Amino acid sequence: MTGRMDAPQDRACLVGIIFFILGLGTLLPWNFFMTASMYFQGRLNTTEWSNGTVVVRKEYYFNNWMTLLSQLPLLLFTLLNSFLYQRISEAMRIAGSLVFILLLFMLTAVLVKVPMEEDRFFSITMATIWFINSFGAVLQGSLFGLVGLLPLRYSAIFMSGQGLAGTFAAVAMLLAIASDVDSETAALGYFITPCVGTLATLFSYLLLPRLVSRHPHQSCNIPSLLTHFVCFPFKVWVMAFCVTFVFTVTLSVFPAVTVDVKTLFPGKWERFFISVCCFLMFNINDWLGRTVTTWIQWPRKDSLLFPALVVSRVVFIPLLMLCNVQSRSFLPVYFPHDAVFAVIMVFFSLSSGYFVCLSMSYAPQLVEPKDAETAGALMTFFLALGLSIGAALSFALRALV
Repeated sequence: MTGRMDAPQDRACLVGIIFFILGLGTLLPWNFFMTASMYFQGRLNTTEWSNGTVVVRKEYYFNNWMTLLSQLPLLLFTLLNSFLYQRISEAMRIAGSLVFILLLFMLTAVLVKVPMEEDRFFSITMATIWFINSFGAVLQGSLFGLVGLLPLRYSAIFMSGQGLAGTFAAVAMLLAIASDVDSETAALGYFITPCVGTLATLFSYLLLPRLVSRHPHQSCNIPSLLTHFVCFPFKVWVMAFCVTFVFTVTLSVFPAVTVDVKTLFPGKWERFFISVCCFLMFNINDWLGRTVTTWIQWPRKDSLLFPALVVSRVVFIPLLMLCNVQSRSFLPVYFPHDAVFAVIMVFFSLSSGYFVCLSMSYAPQLVEPKDAETAGALMTFFLALGLSIGAALSFALRALV
């Protein structure tokens, strides 16, 4: 499919449902690997006795490396995606990426049952994370360009689907933890779930051309992308800054810092604490923040209050670092209680989803209709830039705790 899309006659909400599923499918790789950090750390951080105490044989810093190797390919391949527009068809970029993501999820599921030395397992897992997020970047950039051709409500629906991907992964992990089966079988069931989700995303995309017609014209090319990048009005650059800053703040502490917060109530609750208060809490409220933009768009896109509120989110970094993060080297614990951590996570995630969705939705409205697809694709670059900066900062911030 190439060209401008007609506004669909979405009588049965099928187009909206498809874009919701497409949004969900773009973030399944990141969320399923992130939420499974306990499984990966359990296989990697094996312990041994030393001088009468139990010590970790080798520290792999899985959360930091997972975050960084998820976001760097997103940044690099988002840039590459701009050059792919004129060389590879949209259908090939989207459908092909989904097929490779499916194959890599299947590999991850198979590895659950394969005994392996820790260093080799770490290397294969990191390579899988790199490649699955590379295809995810091509997929996400192509879909943001596609949804930019439609009315604003479809951008909000697409972003809402992205927000639900994390909730989907968190619920799947909770079910795996709560099940009575052994840990290997639970992990296998957990990683089969995104295989099914990716298949549903692929079938949904293949159905889309039957519901939406497009006017033929030449798609974006390299010169026009670079020209528009330089010539976009200042207000678009404000939105680019906002989406970059939001994700820089978010990824600098989530999940690298937040996943190490410990509960004050040991016992059965301890098994569920991080899955509920870190991952589920974040993802539900991130999704709510994205979804509410369907009805509420405040501040307006031309308001100086918008970037000011985005910058104010930096306060969440010290707040989360001062929670009961263990182990710690420098900072004291000021907020040890589970409830305080949960409340901070609610506002942290609500604001993240809300301002990301507004930034991504506002940008295509600030250019001519013919440039909306380009604006959507370029905003994906700044989204990836923020994720990468945040992932890089997470190493230093975790060390400072």
